[in-house]
Amino acid sequence: MNPVLLAATPLNPLYLAALEGRYTVIGPMSHEMLAVHADRECIEVIAAGGESKVPPAMMDALPALKLISVMGVGYDGVDVPHAISRSAMVTHTPNVLNDDVADLALALMLNITRRLPQADAFVRQGLWAKGSMPLATKLSGLRLGIVGMGRIGQAIATRALAFGMPIAYTARSNKPDLPYTFFASVKELASQVDVLTLITPGGASTHHMVNAEVLQALGPTGYLINVARGSVVDEVALVHALSTHVIAGAGLDVFEHEPYPHAQLLALDNVILTPHVGSATDSTRQAMADLAALNIERYFANEPVETPVPECSNRK
Repeated sequence: MNPVLLAATPLNPLYLAALEGRYTVIGPMSHEMLAVHADRECIEVIAAGGESKVPPAMMDALPALKLISVMGVGYDGVDVPHAISRSAMVTHTPNVLNDDVADLALALMLNITRRLPQADAFVRQGLWAKGSMPLATKLSGLRLGIVGMGRIGQAIATRALAFGMPIAYTARSNKPDLPYTFFASVKELASQVDVLTLITPGGASTHHMVNAEVLQALGPTGYLINVARGSVVDEVALVHALSTHVIAGAGLDVFEHEPYPHAQLLALDNVILTPHVGSATDSTRQAMADLAALNIERYFANEPVETPVPECSNRK
């Protein structure tokens, strides 16, 4: 009989395909339903996506739980301390999506500064025949600030160098091996750059890290790019900053209450909105699904998992 896995939320079809045949996947279901499910005593693994919520109640309904395998680099929906208290491992899928997310960050920078969606609409609506489109902003040479200088942050920086962009960053600590200027706070960084790009984990420690003060520091010629988590930005403060031209514009791939951006964002023409597609290419999503499935395979083979989250890395 195949091992039974619980899907925390509807799984990506590629992830589900990687599991079917080897495992019996049940769910998603509420923890109340799970508490009376016939298989709950034997479920050792929860399969989850990057946006899945895996609260303590779900874990506690599974007495045999040993692994939570997340298909995604972000895992802020998983209560990792509680998982550790239950002696359960948490894994995610880092690195395989670095290029895609970095590519999207640069695409958002180009689209918002050069106003490419507006240029497309200008042509489609027949306005070109009536005169030239208003001028845009040159991206090359703008000062780039990166909030979070992990692998994806460094991939963004590498791409930005090709645009001649001076680079500065903030992170939990200075990285003296990198040739970029370090600032101790997001506000200080924002005051010194033209484009502020966010690629930092979500969660309580970064909640509303970018607030009204930071946006004021970024200033009326500054642009905000968010390819991190929606929770990192105070969306109400951002709407105000965009609508009153406290900042010049924003490119957003993530939102506080996905899939529902703040309604006023939809009416603004100085913001680019994409539906959390940082890793949304065929090859990358397949690699993420394969890695998430590999972590489950390693667990059932009594082998070390491939990619534990940092909090669990010493338990690999």
